[in-house]
Amino acid sequence: MIDPEKVFSDSNRLKILLHICCAPCSSATLERLQEHFEVDFYFYNPNIEPYEEFCKRAGEAERFIREFRPDGGVKVIVADYDHEAFEAIACGRENIPERGERCRLCYELRMRAAAEYAKTHGYDAFTTSLSISPHKSSAWINEIGLALEKELGIAFVWSDFKKKDGYHRSIQLSKEYGLYRQDWCGCVYSRREREAQKRARGEEA
Repeated sequence: MIDPEKVFSDSNRLKILLHICCAPCSSATLERLQEHFEVDFYFYNPNIEPYEEFCKRAGEAERFIREFRPDGGVKVIVADYDHEAFEAIACGRENIPERGERCRLCYELRMRAAAEYAKTHGYDAFTTSLSISPHKSSAWINEIGLALEKELGIAFVWSDFKKKDGYHRSIQLSKEYGLYRQDWCGCVYSRREREAQKRARGEEA
């Protein structure tokens, strides 16, 4: 396990693969990590539906990097849209509320793909931007990451990126770069739950 608060010298900067879910969450996460690591983005989110939404979020991540790091120092790897993989773990869990077992399995699905890519492509470590969200359990995310580290032999960077105003910083950067922000995680179940919450408050879904 690697603690991101540990400072590395310029001669010992580790190469890290950062799984990202969207441009806003990746923004403040990258800002923090790039102080100590050489970072690349890995966009693997088969939970996102429809496919047009997947493309929109991937495109925004690529645009953000072009503007935030015009030096080309961060590569964005957009993995295939493997929606069947998400449907397989969601099957039978469709009615579980957000932050339940379906979500934990979804975290594991996406983080495993990132860990495997990092392992086979010569990265020193991997982590995910998921923990910057106040709606996601950093405890679950770190448990999954450490289990994958042990199983696959690729170092995991422990994280709770929402701390130290990380989430608020992501909002600031989103405004600065005009990033597309969505109010649901990405899957059809999270969108339905969000729309139901809006209707209950009398808002337009």
